[in-house]
Amino acid sequence: MLGAKCPQCRKGNLFPVSVFSFNKLTDMNKSCDCCNANFQPEPRFYDGAMYISYAFSVALVITVFVAINILVAEPELWMYLTTIVVINILLLPAMLRFSKVFYLYGMGKLKYKEKKSI
Repeated sequence: MLGAKCPQCRKGNLFPVSVFSFNKLTDMNKSCDCCNANFQPEPRFYDGAMYISYAFSVALVITVFVAINILVAEPELWMYLTTIVVINILLLPAMLRFSKVFYLYGMGKLKYKEKKSI
């Protein structure tokens, strides 16, 4: 999952560009280059990934909130807001991408097919 590889063969890439490419951030390959597995099982399939992305954002906000409270004696409101916005913007590409990966692995019908050697 962390490599964003095909759930069926675990070799083909799910995304055509790197995670650091803001140009085509949400684009996914239609199918696997290696095993031809379909990554678009139905229209609007990845709408459910929004809930995973939301969970990532909530976890990030809670983590930043706790870290600031531990590291700073008397934090001010601007510290929370600035830190949360900056970290959210920096991690946005990874959160969007991995929410789709987790959703495909969890809700998709593609299962790992191990190739048997003769």
